[in-house]
Amino acid sequence: MHNNDYNELLPIVDENGNTIGKTTRSEAHGPKRPLHPVVHLHLFNSQGKLYLQRRPLWKDVQPGKWDTATGGHVGYGESISNALMREVSEELGITGYTPSFLGKYVFESNVERELVHVFSTTFDGEVHPNDEELDGGRFWLPEEINDAMGKGVLTPNFESEYKRFFVCKD
Repeated sequence: MHNNDYNELLPIVDENGNTIGKTTRSEAHGPKRPLHPVVHLHLFNSQGKLYLQRRPLWKDVQPGKWDTATGGHVGYGESISNALMREVSEELGITGYTPSFLGKYVFESNVERELVHVFSTTFDGEVHPNDEELDGGRFWLPEEINDAMGKGVLTPNFESEYKRFFVCKD
């Protein structure tokens, strides 16, 4: 099943992450764009390469582009940590990793407004991208990511987040 269940219930949150209501996925991506929480995991291996997923062409947001290893909505009534574990398991087929919380921020596009909870981890096990949710994935060298920046290969959300959390500001 494609994970585009437009009737899925999502929490509406304030900028601190407090739930103030609920909405459906289709309303969250509609004209009102209520703020809703999502989780992202940046998956590194011990060689410093970063795993990126390729978004399938059927996705309603940024189809065909390379994106954060895991990203997904937090369900209504679900904790951030449970949402992260569920999404990583569903999308990459991995468990037994230790996520580090990097921070949260509001991401706004013409489609949606998200309160993004950003995590990273180092993992050297097998990654099994879910064929029903992703169009594969692979580990990228930092130079490859830098070369792809601004060329329409990576999602704008990933690019801004990568710069925010991983590019040295020297």
